[in-house]
Amino acid sequence: MASSKILVAQGGGPTAVINQSLVGVVQEARRFSQITRIYGARHGVRGIVDEDLVDLTQETSQNLELVAATPSSALGSTRDKPDAAYCAAIFKVLQAHEIEHFFYIGGNDSSDTVRIVSLEAQKAGYPLRCIHIPKTIDNDLVGNDHTPGFPSAARFVAQAFAGANLDNASLPGVYVGVVMGRHAGFLTAAAAMAKKFPDDGPHLIYLPERVFSLDKFLADVKAVYTQYGRCVIAVSEGIHDASGAAIASLLATEVERDAHGNVQLSGTGALADLLCDEIKSKLGIKRVRGDTFGYLQRSFIGCVSDVDQREAREVGEKAVQFAMWGQRDGSVAIKRQGDYSVDYELLPLDAVAGKTRVMEDELIAESGTDVTEAFRRYLRPLLGSGMPDAFRLRFSPVEKILGVKK
Repeated sequence: MASSKILVAQGGGPTAVINQSLVGVVQEARRFSQITRIYGARHGVRGIVDEDLVDLTQETSQNLELVAATPSSALGSTRDKPDAAYCAAIFKVLQAHEIEHFFYIGGNDSSDTVRIVSLEAQKAGYPLRCIHIPKTIDNDLVGNDHTPGFPSAARFVAQAFAGANLDNASLPGVYVGVVMGRHAGFLTAAAAMAKKFPDDGPHLIYLPERVFSLDKFLADVKAVYTQYGRCVIAVSEGIHDASGAAIASLLATEVERDAHGNVQLSGTGALADLLCDEIKSKLGIKRVRGDTFGYLQRSFIGCVSDVDQREAREVGEKAVQFAMWGQRDGSVAIKRQGDYSVDYELLPLDAVAGKTRVMEDELIAESGTDVTEAFRRYLRPLLGSGMPDAFRLRFSPVEKILGVKK
């Protein structure tokens, strides 16, 4: 080939820092003289098969940096989950445009797409380097200490629950906040970072790594409410019973499903409403409120971890370096070093593709409704600098004169 072209795309749910990885690829690629064109695919793999490509070589460095600091997927994304035939169509387009390096920023499904496209290129004897760049707020990619996008979403969740706790303390009652996470509870667990004082919420945290019992849930809520006169609860959208059935589907009269046939958990608000109804009807507590964080936690502007920004940029840069200097395809992984630093490795695609990481047992409290100190140590450095803090008045009671009883 007379020149070397690369193509980058973004897949799956957007994050607050996914554009840092995109710009990391573009800016690092510009350092290699043999790369003459940098293409981007609009709306992920769908854009590739539709040949909806743009020439990112023509972007100015200034505009790229502005885009890097902007949440959500600048190229657009897709929920398409390619099978072998779909990936063969992807490869045909890459081959037709003489692409030699393919970078796909995404989560579990995206890593599997990269794996299959890599196999297609090998079968055809075509010189295509395929690199998966990690991204997901669920933090569920195996082989990674953590995944870009998760720290910023965790920062949002921690701050949101800190605010909800203050609200709940002012007007006591029960508050239920439902957080994203179908199989992995990392993001819901981040709510624990909202606690400062012993009586702060969230008082109860429910994760998909543990079986959910509605009867035990109601007993837990009653016990906390009796102790504190209020209760703040963090619930993962993926909580399920012993059979694996989603609680949302068991309590709901109508079940919505996504494009892959999974019970629709995000953005419906159903689980929060259903749990609140159970608390009201079974425990007789009048002030019960629920929120579904839904898509707010993914790309919330102004609530971004600077650590997450830096590492998201670096995984994009390292992807290009691995592609240009390495001899194999793979998935970039973040590895923690020392008290807190990171290094990057290129894992075999088979080691990551289609696999799901869940919270390790040592991160979940024995009660099943809280996290351990090990989890707090794990998450604290990822949240970044400038985390807001909350303070209380030091109540000095005035002696009663009339002695009126409440």
